[in-house]
Amino acid sequence: MAIAEQFAGLQMDQLIGAPLRAAADASTQLANSTADFINNVGFDEKGNIRNVIFGYQQRSVNEDGTSNLDEMKVHVPLLAIVPIPNLQVDEVNILFDMEVKQSEKSESAMDMGASLSGSARIGFIKVNVTGSVSAHQANTRSSDNSAKYHVDVRATNHGTPEGLARVLDMMAANVSPMLVGSTLKDGNGQELSGQAKMKAEKQKALRQEISQIENRLRAARENLDSSIQQIRRLASVQLNTYQGSLTKLIGGLDQDNEEDSAKAALYTNNMETVNQSWGVLKNQAQEMIRLLSDTGEQEEGVSGMFALKAFNSEGEAGEYGESENCYTALAKAQKAAVTLQANVDSIEKELFDKKAEYNDVIAGKIKQEQ
Repeated sequence: MAIAEQFAGLQMDQLIGAPLRAAADASTQLANSTADFINNVGFDEKGNIRNVIFGYQQRSVNEDGTSNLDEMKVHVPLLAIVPIPNLQVDEVNILFDMEVKQSEKSESAMDMGASLSGSARIGFIKVNVTGSVSAHQANTRSSDNSAKYHVDVRATNHGTPEGLARVLDMMAANVSPMLVGSTLKDGNGQELSGQAKMKAEKQKALRQEISQIENRLRAARENLDSSIQQIRRLASVQLNTYQGSLTKLIGGLDQDNEEDSAKAALYTNNMETVNQSWGVLKNQAQEMIRLLSDTGEQEEGVSGMFALKAFNSEGEAGEYGESENCYTALAKAQKAAVTLQANVDSIEKELFDKKAEYNDVIAGKIKQEQ
C-alpha cells in the first residue's frame, strides 16, 4: 500500500472535534453542578436563604461600674461561609501523531547448473567447448506503522462567581449581631442584689432610652440637612436664571457705544447686589432657619429675613416676590426646614432631660421604686 493511502481512512474532523465537543459538554455539566450547589445548599425548599446562627456572649462595662452580660446572636448566610464549587475547563490540547515506516526489499536468484561439451574442426584446427549455467532467486519485504493520539484537558476552580459575590456582599452588609438578652452584673461579673440591682436596672433602662433618642435625633438632623441643601440648590437655580437675563441684556448692547457701555456697567452692578443677597442665604441658610424656628411664626411665602433681591428684565435689582420662577418651591422648602428644625430642637431637649435624669440616678438623687 502506498504511504498516502495510510491516511486515507482518517477523519480529522472527528479526531479534533470530538474532544472539543466533549469539553463543551463537560463545561455545561460543571456549570449545572455549581447552580445545583447554590440552589440546594444556599436556599431552602421555599426559596429562602439558608442561614447559620451563631450565638455568643459579650460583656460591657457601664458608667456606674456595673457590667452587662449580653447574649448575642447573628445570622450568617450559609453560602458566605462554605466554598462554592466552580470548576471550569480552562484548556484543551489535542495531539495526534502518525508515523508510517515502510521498507521493501526484493531479491531473486536461481541456482541451477548445466554443462555442455563438444568439439569442432575448423580447417586444420580442432576446438573443444565446455560450459555451465547457474541461477539464484530470493524475496524479502518489511513494513512498520505507528500512531499516537493524546488529549489533555485542564480544569480549575474559579472561586465564587462575580454576580454571586456581589449578592453575598449585600447580604453581609446587612448582617449584624442581635441582642437576645442581657443580664446585669457587678464590676466583677457577679450577680447584683437589692438596691444596687434596682439602681442598675433603672440606669440600664435610661441608657436604652437615651440611645433611642439619639437615633431619632440623628435621623431628624439628616432630614433637616437635606432640606437646607434643597434651599441652597433652589438659590443656585434662581441665580442661574438671573445670570441668563443679564447675559441676554448685555448681549443686546453695543459695547462701543458709550451709553450702552454705561448700561452694561449698571446691569452688572445690579446683578452683583442680587448675587450678594443670595450668597448670604446659601452661606447662612441653616442659621436663618434656626432663627425662624425660634420665633415660632410660620410665615406665608419666603421670609423677609432672607432679604433676597430679584433681577428683572429691565436689569434692575428689586425685591424678591411671587412672580419669580423659584419662589413657590423656595417657600415650600423654607416651611419644611422650619418644621424640621423645630423637631430637632424638641428631640434635643428630650435628650437633655433624659441625660439629666440619668445623672440624677447615678448621683442617687432619685428614690428607687420598691
